[in-house]
Amino acid sequence: MNTEKIGFTASSGFASMKPEEVLMTLSEIGYKAVEWTLSHLDPRTKSIKEIKQVVDLTKQYDMEVSEVVVQQDLVVLDENVRKKTIDFVLRCIQTFSEAGITTINLFTGPRPWESDAPKIGKDITEGKAWDMVYKAFDVFVPQAEKYKMNLAVEAVFCMLCHDYYTTRHLIDNYDSDYLGVNLDPSHYVLAGNLDVGWAVKSWGNKIKHIHLKDAVGIEVPGKFVFPLLGEGNVDWASFFKALDEIGYNGYLSIEFESFKYYEQILGSDIKKAAMLSWDNLKKLMAQAN
Repeated sequence: MNTEKIGFTASSGFASMKPEEVLMTLSEIGYKAVEWTLSHLDPRTKSIKEIKQVVDLTKQYDMEVSEVVVQQDLVVLDENVRKKTIDFVLRCIQTFSEAGITTINLFTGPRPWESDAPKIGKDITEGKAWDMVYKAFDVFVPQAEKYKMNLAVEAVFCMLCHDYYTTRHLIDNYDSDYLGVNLDPSHYVLAGNLDVGWAVKSWGNKIKHIHLKDAVGIEVPGKFVFPLLGEGNVDWASFFKALDEIGYNGYLSIEFESFKYYEQILGSDIKKAAMLSWDNLKKLMAQAN
């Protein structure tokens, strides 16, 4: 592995910065890509012209847009809200494709960090939750194929798709070159899928994008943390070796979510977080070679 496809997610402190400030900071550190979020590229508040300007600006800094984090909750009890959510994702697929972006990040929901989110098995059956997700992807996938947009589904703790196996259940339901995964090994580890190298090789060319994030704990809110890279339970040597074995040549984006460390030690300085992450990653990659 080399650093030519390493990016950083423009969340946390970056979310309130202007795009050029984000790009200047990341490019100076050495990053070659940026994973934008809706904080900067929301089609509801930005025109297609404004979104294209950010894409062009990214290229001017000799960087690429690795993907855009769209991530909308598809497991909601209010049908009107769910319909609006599906319509929004469809709009994102078209808008971002027209802006020259090739990949968006999705998850299934329900969001466990929201108190009013339905609990699967309590407020909604697992079967009903799957019906909601399938009905959404029944329209997402044809839209993605029409606009040649990669849909990278991320497994997230406590959601319907929360590990390798539940995400495989979704991906295998469709035969599409444009549906795959955003592989974040931290969530796999929390769910007990500790052999991340095996997961990489099992997904193969279905990997559309990668999040680099570590984890300690179990998949129960309040009983885990996302520590600094190299401090958790992700087997990075196995992970990077497997990526080499499958010939992965896509982007890997550091997602910094060491929130207490960020606030208490780094003083909520996102540049320091990006620099520290860059240094840690280079050491982990060197050890894997």
